[in-house]
Amino acid sequence: MTAEIRHRPLPPAAALDDPARRIIAQLQADGRRSYAAIAKSVGLSEAAVRQRIQRLVDSGVIRIVAVTDPHALGLRRQAMVGVRADGDLRTVADRLVEVEEVDDVVITAGGFDLLVAVSVADDDHLLRVLDEGIRRVVGVRETETFVYLHQSKHTYPWGQ
Repeated sequence: MTAEIRHRPLPPAAALDDPARRIIAQLQADGRRSYAAIAKSVGLSEAAVRQRIQRLVDSGVIRIVAVTDPHALGLRRQAMVGVRADGDLRTVADRLVEVEEVDDVVITAGGFDLLVAVSVADDDHLLRVLDEGIRRVVGVRETETFVYLHQSKHTYPWGQ
């Protein structure tokens, strides 16, 4: 007897017209920009901009969030940890996201099963996160750590 795999239907992809792309670009440059300023920049009325932004939020195309700067918070060491794992990767990923210093967890194909981005204060803190956090997760078999020396670009360009 084989288990049936049920797939959730994917939502239809959102099509972004030029005004929506320009609105998104304005918000990416300054998420606190007023509707009036955005309207003037993209050539729409303030009401139209407000409605369009609300539709983008409601449809899940954009999220309005505050993004922190790890360096400003004293988290001066960032690293990507490649993880090779045993068992259900979703379960391992769910446990890894519980480690406080973990910023991002991605299940991948290739040389690693998961990639885990971390932000920590210093090398001693990184060692503690690796030994007491990531490597203690059941299913983590092996890790390889890539310390960031310099980050040349970090953006969220989708939709531009």
